Amino acid sequence: MKSTSLRAVPQAASEPKPQRSARQNREKIMEAIRAAAIAEFSENGLKGSSTQAIAERAGLTKPQLHYYIKGKEELYEELLTSVVADWKGMFDAGSTDPAKVLGDYIRSKLQLAFDKPEISRIFTREVLDGGRNLDKFWPDSRKRTREKVNVINSWIARGLMKPVDAHTLLMGIWAMTQFYADSALQVQQLMKPQQPGWTPEREALAEELTAFVLRGCGIRK
Repeated sequence: MKSTSLRAVPQAASEPKPQRSARQNREKIMEAIRAAAIAEFSENGLKGSSTQAIAERAGLTKPQLHYYIKGKEELYEELLTSVVADWKGMFDAGSTDPAKVLGDYIRSKLQLAFDKPEISRIFTREVLDGGRNLDKFWPDSRKRTREKVNVINSWIARGLMKPVDAHTLLMGIWAMTQFYADSALQVQQLMKPQQPGWTPEREALAEELTAFVLRGCGIRK
């Protein structure tokens, strides 16, 4: 009697080509939409932007854009979420070396300012517009700021740095680093007016800002 056992059907080595192509095409379009939204929101904010403008920047018609997204608010919240997420984890609260922690923090903040300046400007514009779309982010931001403040105060208590106001220190670092994103044009015009698009050498700038902060905190590197 012949066996009736079923032979295992081998799985496909890869997804069907048409399905893969459709997925890749969708990802490409979503990347174009996101890039267009970043440019539009960084220049005009949420109120001053329109889905028509975003569609045109992305090379789409407005109906085509709405096939992929519900509206501009959805894109805007996604971008705000992304910048807040990028800032998380930059401060190594577990380290006991304030010089390294602050130096790495400044370097990471500068890196983001240079790599994603438009994203930073979206956040700054939202704050200037009253921050109504940031309500959901404040509780976690306050919690993470308290954690940083506690770490800095613990360094002070152990004599690893001189007494400073931890909030002022953190906000000073934010101001110095985000300035190179929010005011990139001003930096270029004041330093290299004949070279449009010029930016400072990152590592040299990171070293200079770190030395400035450490001196102010009485920390020897």
